[in-house]
Amino acid sequence: MLELEPLLQCNLACAGCGKIQHPNDVLRKRLSLEECIAAVEECGAPCVSIAGGEPLIHDQMPQIVAELVKRKKFVFLCTNALLLEKKIDLFQPSPYFAWMIHLDGLKAGHDASVCRDGVFDKAVAAIKVAKAKGFTVNTNTTFFGKDDAESIRAVLDYLNNDLKVDMMQISPGYAYEKAPDQENFLGVERTRDIFRKAFAGDKRKEWRLNHSPLYLDFLEGKVDFECTPWGIPCYTVFGWQRPCYLMSDAPYAKTYKELIEETDWEKYGRGKHPSCNNCMAHCGYEPTAVIRTTGSLQESIRAALGTS
Repeated sequence: MLELEPLLQCNLACAGCGKIQHPNDVLRKRLSLEECIAAVEECGAPCVSIAGGEPLIHDQMPQIVAELVKRKKFVFLCTNALLLEKKIDLFQPSPYFAWMIHLDGLKAGHDASVCRDGVFDKAVAAIKVAKAKGFTVNTNTTFFGKDDAESIRAVLDYLNNDLKVDMMQISPGYAYEKAPDQENFLGVERTRDIFRKAFAGDKRKEWRLNHSPLYLDFLEGKVDFECTPWGIPCYTVFGWQRPCYLMSDAPYAKTYKELIEETDWEKYGRGKHPSCNNCMAHCGYEPTAVIRTTGSLQESIRAALGTS
């Protein structure tokens, strides 16, 4: 999957975000339609996650999505949903397109996470509108230090059973170096503990989670993996980001070939780089889990059956 960031500007200022701390001249930058398509074709990944910043601020976003869908790329448009109802009619439902709505908890928890009241209600209303119009609607939920097994279960039950979103993606929060909040991120041991408790009693089988069983095992601490940071490369307004979209440790690469061939990938991952030591994010470890899954008949069958 390619992580495409056509802009870094956002209409929220979340305390845990490390993307919006740039100066205004950077936040005003936009990748053009042509630059976005060129990056997707250069990378060749079958799936494109469009993030930011807030993608719906970008004036050409409907055209970017339409062109990628025309090329039969699976497109996930990540959004906080504040502009979704206003702009939804500029998009068309397609088997190749899904909204990925950012929801970091139930009402109080999500609004605290994004540092603005009323955002949860706006997102829920947008999800209902998008579902009614025939769109595929997924959610992306990041868990932080304030969360525990009970809050994880509560939000996933709500998304799965009440809102009936199509698929849910989850991840422990990553401590962006530039994020204003550096205190409320989960470390490795606490991540394993709370997910082990949240998933207890085969609970994870009840949820439509958009993850491989092995990644969920990883969150519980049943298995451990090395990071595969090149598994979800990121193209942004600065170029190809090294080593992943969570970090800007090394100079940006000018081409995808340069990113893959000239990055010292062995420097990154827990136990190798200090910024990686508490990271269990899906962007690095889900690709590893998928590689392990496809390399094992038993794990491939488990994933195909949707069993944990």
